Order: sequence, then structure tokens, then C-alpha cells
Amino acid sequence: MTSINFNSYLKNALKDPAFKKDFDNEYSKLASAAALMKAREAAGLTQQELADKAAVPQSTITRIERGANTSFDTLSKIAFALGKRLTISFS
Repeated sequence: MTSINFNSYLKNALKDPAFKKDFDNEYSKLASAAALMKAREAAGLTQQELADKAAVPQSTITRIERGANTSFDTLSKIAFALGKRLTISFS
């Protein structure tokens, strides 16, 4: 059986503009999801506790932490509940 080096595969696949666009979009969503989860855990909060503080359903926290889209308004509520400011960056 032939093995494939994932990094080499990805580097090659990213040469395709359509693949790169989709990859970058998904990567951004997952990076945001990871940032929220990290901030929530650093605050020592469960999803339910954060949801209660932010006045959003717990399912909203779950969906965001799984990479689903959400509104800036919801993210702002969550950031405020965490004692943080929401900042947006284009890089």
C-alpha cells in the first residue's frame, strides 16, 4: 500500500484556486470555533454557563464551537459575557 504525505498532498491541492478558496473558508470558521472554545475553557465556563451569561441558547455555543456561522451580534454578546472585546481582522 502506498502512503501519502498529507503536507505534500495539501500543498499540491492548494494550487487549485477553487480548492484553496474552500479550504481557506473552512479554516477560518474552524479557527474561530477553536478561539471561542479556548476562551470559554480559559474562563472556566461550560457551554451552558457561557450561554446563560451571554443570553443565548446553549445550542448556539455548540454550533459555533463546531464551526457554524453566526452573527456579529451573537459573537459580541459572547465576547462581552467572557469579559472580552470582539475584534475582526482581515489578514
